[in-house]
Amino acid sequence: MPEAPSTLSDDGNFDENNKKLLQFFEDITSNANDVQKNVLNEILSRNSGVEYLQRHGLIINGNNDTENFKKIMPVVTYEDLKPDINRIADGDRSPILCSQPISEFLTSSGTSGGERKLMPTIEEELGRRSLLYSLLMPVMDQFVPDLEKGKGMYFLFIKSEAKTPGGLLARPVLTSYYKSSYFKKRPYDPYTNYTSPNETILCLDSYQSMYSQMLCGLCQNTQVLRVGAVFASGFIRAIRFLEKHWPILCQDIKTGTLNPQITDPMVRESVMKILKPDPKLAEFIETECSKESWKGIIPRLWPNTKYVDVIVTGTMSQYIPTLNYYGNDLPLVCTMYASSECYFGINLNPLCKPCEVAYTLIPTMGYFEFLPVSREDEGPEKSKPYDKNDLVDLVDVKYGHEYELVVTTYAGLYRYRVGDILKVAGFKNKTPQFHFVCRKNVALSIDSDKTDEVELHDAVLKASTHLLPFEISLTEYTSYADTSTNPGHYILYWEINNEKSNETLIPTSVFEDCCLTIEESLNSVYRQCRVSDKSIGPLEIKVVENGTFDKLMDYAISNGASINQYKAPRCVKYAPIIELLNSRVVSSYFSPKCPKWVSGHKQWSSS
Repeated sequence: MPEAPSTLSDDGNFDENNKKLLQFFEDITSNANDVQKNVLNEILSRNSGVEYLQRHGLIINGNNDTENFKKIMPVVTYEDLKPDINRIADGDRSPILCSQPISEFLTSSGTSGGERKLMPTIEEELGRRSLLYSLLMPVMDQFVPDLEKGKGMYFLFIKSEAKTPGGLLARPVLTSYYKSSYFKKRPYDPYTNYTSPNETILCLDSYQSMYSQMLCGLCQNTQVLRVGAVFASGFIRAIRFLEKHWPILCQDIKTGTLNPQITDPMVRESVMKILKPDPKLAEFIETECSKESWKGIIPRLWPNTKYVDVIVTGTMSQYIPTLNYYGNDLPLVCTMYASSECYFGINLNPLCKPCEVAYTLIPTMGYFEFLPVSREDEGPEKSKPYDKNDLVDLVDVKYGHEYELVVTTYAGLYRYRVGDILKVAGFKNKTPQFHFVCRKNVALSIDSDKTDEVELHDAVLKASTHLLPFEISLTEYTSYADTSTNPGHYILYWEINNEKSNETLIPTSVFEDCCLTIEESLNSVYRQCRVSDKSIGPLEIKVVENGTFDKLMDYAISNGASINQYKAPRCVKYAPIIELLNSRVVSSYFSPKCPKWVSGHKQWSSS
């Protein structure tokens, strides 16, 4: 298996280092099948004695290990592993899942599936994550030159840690990385040369962290060549923070003194190394922020910005218009694909349109298999449940087909269903490239209907066009399958930007048309349930007060979600969240009639 090059050489020869990294990537993508076999063999050989593999009867002898693995080992979900994970969390140090000690648990964001999941990890995984990060700048350098001549203004945050009963840390994957020596003691690298000092990123107080990072970014505004956050929603939250707090930020820049609300001594010390009295800069920022329109505020305040680096795939795509507004159509770049379970791949064409983003999976990260999936209206012959015999290897996926990602990791996950649905978009050498389609099972369902995240998002976008003549727009939404009524019905909570128009002056019929448009856009099973079976009631839109989704995020963060990983949930089930949303409803509208439906596919809904 090709050896990954070491991190940046001591002589700081970035061009040579980039060439080595790109050649390494060429090698592993050209020999993906052999690399994957080696990865699986290495995982199985080092973990041959663990309880989990022995429990399933997998005997490692060096001969036909791959074939035996595929024949014997089940495809599992988190619920299947939960008893073993709980044993480790409670203090059992025997080799249950992995021969190496579990160093900590990485927590999922917990915003779409309810309970936060604990993903086991080992110390060496930090090296694999660092390798992926090291590939990003060589790729970007091919498209955007001279990035080493400036800095990135990235809003990065950590979350407080918890400890399991057995004493292991449990924290989000990015918190783990930012608090590691790989990040804190990283050698100089253009990709991780940020305007934010480490101390501001590692500050637990989210207000102090955001304030100090924004202040440092403004102070170094001409040095900024790229801006970003993990998710698009996080970066927009930073811009809205600036909208609210720019007067006191300007005061700090004008006087060279740091606001007394920033009390963390390490943050104050690090910021004061950057903050100097600059009345001219303060006046410039005040002038720009005082203007009526904030269109293009990013290039106006940070004039040398070349792109916005955020995830805008999946449900994050709803933020594209807002980012284009603030960024004056700066390129939106999605660089990498990762999760708490494993880091997966990178985007080799970072300046492509958001709808064209495709990630090339890195064959050395883990062992990847793919479960073919079918979605809406494909007929009973394609809707049967798949089993482990249907899994295909990385190099055997077919162009244009959709799959659920299944991963086997060095840290003790074996044939684990990640829950991401991917579509094959092309190939880099022998390695496939994937569009991220959606998260599996983030859906609404009342009866036999199943509405997935992508379908709902497309329907909402289509319906929101009814608002355009009134100069208002949809800024955020979520949904809920309300079964307390008879029949049950879908509820959509909409927060709208109504600064220029009074929502009460918009005819009721407009929102009713929005309801009907959504229903007309949903799949035939849903429409059958509405029209023929009468098992679903009229769809409802509840308009909520401005700022409701900020409250929703604050609630999630107060209950353990990470700012870095937080995404507004597209479907909610948790009672306190529903109560919060309902407490801020200002008006409610129902679909005025049933959507159109033509019989002929009824048998599909009962298969």
